[in-house]
Amino acid sequence: MALFLRGMPFSITAAVGFIALSGIAVLNGLVMVTSIRQLIEGGMSRAEAAREGAQMRLRPVIMTALVASLGFVPMALATGLGAEVQKPLATVVIGGLISATLLTLFLLPTLYARYGYGPEKAKTIAETSE
Repeated sequence: MALFLRGMPFSITAAVGFIALSGIAVLNGLVMVTSIRQLIEGGMSRAEAAREGAQMRLRPVIMTALVASLGFVPMALATGLGAEVQKPLATVVIGGLISATLLTLFLLPTLYARYGYGPEKAKTIAETSE
């Protein structure tokens, strides 16, 4: 969507941006789900754990996305030599991090509260993985 809004075509460098973006998005999601599962294992209900986990991980998720996004701003605004290669990559990462962060903070806990494992299943899974 960010490429479309900036009037840029999809390119190989944009695809590389998607790869970088997917790594950051998966890491943020994993941090969120791990936090929620730990709270469930501690005895909270899924809904409480999802709410509390999202509040606990708000700062780490936002800081990860903010640092990565701000690092790509100079590339997104570049006009010099090589800018035509840098701009699509930076645009994909910045646009994707905005949407991925919102999805991680709002949609992921909601889906986990609705469809995630309850305390009994989480304990069973934790015991079998050890």
